[in-house]
Amino acid sequence: MADIVLIHGAYQGGWIWQRVVSRLTAGGHRVFAPSLDGCAERRHALRPGISTETHGAEIAELLMFEDLHDVVLVGTSSGGMVVCNAAERASERVGRLVLADALALLDGESIGDIVNRTSRVTTDLASGPSREDASGRMFASLDDATRAWALDRYTPHPVAAMNDPVKLPNFWQQKWKASVIWCRQAANPGEAHQRRAADRLGATWHELDTGHYPMLSAADDLARLIVTG
Repeated sequence: MADIVLIHGAYQGGWIWQRVVSRLTAGGHRVFAPSLDGCAERRHALRPGISTETHGAEIAELLMFEDLHDVVLVGTSSGGMVVCNAAERASERVGRLVLADALALLDGESIGDIVNRTSRVTTDLASGPSREDASGRMFASLDDATRAWALDRYTPHPVAAMNDPVKLPNFWQQKWKASVIWCRQAANPGEAHQRRAADRLGATWHELDTGHYPMLSAADDLARLIVTG
C-alpha cells in the first residue's frame, strides 16, 4: 500500500479531493490531502509572501514530519507547480509524481505564460474568479449538485502563487518516475503544455474524457490512475 499526498489547485482546498480520498483509503492506502497556506479553511492566514515556493516548502515539511518515504505526490491545476517545488526540496522522499491536468512550469515561467485568465477579482493578497464566472465557466462541466457544493467552498488564491514566476533551479534536471493525466474536455492548461511535461519527465501518458476537475467528475478513474501510475 502507498503513502499518497494530494495537492489541490487554485481556488480550492483539501476538500476537493474528498471523493478520491475515500476511494484510495478504501483500497488501504494512507492519504494526505492538506489545504495549502492561505486557502480554504486556512484563508484566515492569508498574508503577503505566500507563494508557490512557500507552498512547496510546507509540503516538503509535511513529508518530513510525517516521516513519509516513497511517496506518490499528486498535483492538479496550479498544484502541479507545488508538486514540482516540493519534489525538488524533498526528492529523497518522493517515489512517483502524478500531474493530473496540472501546470508544470519551467524555472522562471508564470501561470500567465500558459493560461489566459479572465474575470478575476484581485486584491493585494488574493486573486480568483467571481462567483458568476466560477459557476458559468470554471465549474460549468459539473453536475448541478456538485457545482453548488464546489461553489460553496471555492476561495481566492494567494496572489503571488498566481502571478509570480516559479523558482525551480533543479527540478527539471533530475530524473523522476512520473505520470501525466490530460483531461480532454479542459481548455487549460491544455494538451500541448502537458505533452511538454510528459516529454521532459519521460512520464507515462494517460487521458480522461472529462473536464478540469477529474477528482469531482471522474473520481474512480483518477484514483485508479494514481495507484497504478
